[in-house]
Amino acid sequence: MILSLLPSSSRQYLSNNRIKLPPSILSKPPFFNYISFCKFPEADAIKRITEMVLDFNNYDNKKKNLLEQEIYKLFVSQCNNVKELNWTNSQPLSLFPGASTCFSQLHSLFIDPNSVNSNALYQISKICRYLNTLIIYNCSQDLPELVSLIDSQRNLKNVKIYSDNDLRRNYKKLSEALARKSNTIKHLHLNLLTESPSLSLDNLTVLSISGWYTDDEIRGFQHYLSVLKFPDLQSLYVTGSIYTYDLATLIRKTNGNISRAFFNGINKEDIVILIHAIANNCRKIEILHMNLNPRHLILLLSNCKNLVEINLSHDYTDDDLSSGDDLLNILADYSPKSLTNITISSSTFSARVLDQFFESFRKKPLNYFHVKNTYYYLDKYEDIVRKFINEGIVKYSNICPYS
Repeated sequence: MILSLLPSSSRQYLSNNRIKLPPSILSKPPFFNYISFCKFPEADAIKRITEMVLDFNNYDNKKKNLLEQEIYKLFVSQCNNVKELNWTNSQPLSLFPGASTCFSQLHSLFIDPNSVNSNALYQISKICRYLNTLIIYNCSQDLPELVSLIDSQRNLKNVKIYSDNDLRRNYKKLSEALARKSNTIKHLHLNLLTESPSLSLDNLTVLSISGWYTDDEIRGFQHYLSVLKFPDLQSLYVTGSIYTYDLATLIRKTNGNISRAFFNGINKEDIVILIHAIANNCRKIEILHMNLNPRHLILLLSNCKNLVEINLSHDYTDDDLSSGDDLLNILADYSPKSLTNITISSSTFSARVLDQFFESFRKKPLNYFHVKNTYYYLDKYEDIVRKFINEGIVKYSNICPYS
């Protein structure tokens, strides 16, 4: 259908380059021009079309690029006020006729600067002024075109930057551009640690950091923490090699408004420092996912009275870990009334203690109780869990998934 809407100039251009469109498409012109009512296509959709057509020819990259170009030109010329664009191909979309009308109202832009040429990237910064979300993939250098794109935005709220770990460079200019938008940016994801102390995070409500960093990058991050505050931060997501001491420093810089915290794969040295920071500075927290020793859980449960969901992991090789029985007993004795969603990682609790654990929740039933690696538990504990599901003490459990 899309190919049948190509203008005669595009068909002739493709024919001149020995790209033959299927006769069945050309012989049946559409009754209506659907393009202006279509969502702007994803790269995979265009790829499927080109592969279908080029099955009739000797497939090569040059022909693929030419056919893609004409299809994209069709959409750019006829689609108005596109709201979302996933730009991860080499086609210079912003340079095609009609681009200013097509992309002037973009709200979300997903872009791979390694694929987009610099002229096209600079042009999109002149067209788009009202991005709400900007997601940058494979950010490997401090591109002036990206700086221009960020600077041109009037209401940028959500920024995610994913660096190419093998090609990380200095991101000083990019950091400064983000700092200039600190009044509007509320959500920020980085898997790079920038080197510019000007990156202000004062108005962030969501901060996400992921990746594995060099000692120099971590030292730079430590410098930020010494000067920055996070007064409005509500959600914190961390995956990677950030030290727990640094995370504790970050949490202390908040105003106690964190309601969600997720920690995965972090350096667990001095984990007690992080536990104390959460317990003393996150009294409003509702959702917590982290790796900890059960003996540290009492402080969290005693101080964090608004917890609704907790997801606990631990390393089985840790000689200091308490038994699974201790973990269940602590959860039974110290859980606040608000806690209804529990996920644990343990292979050592007994059937007797599991039964006692559920009994303790008769007056405050659980929504779910999940155990990671359930293949250890299905046969051993299924009858116990089914009993308490039938009695309304817990609604769901992956130990007994079909009850």
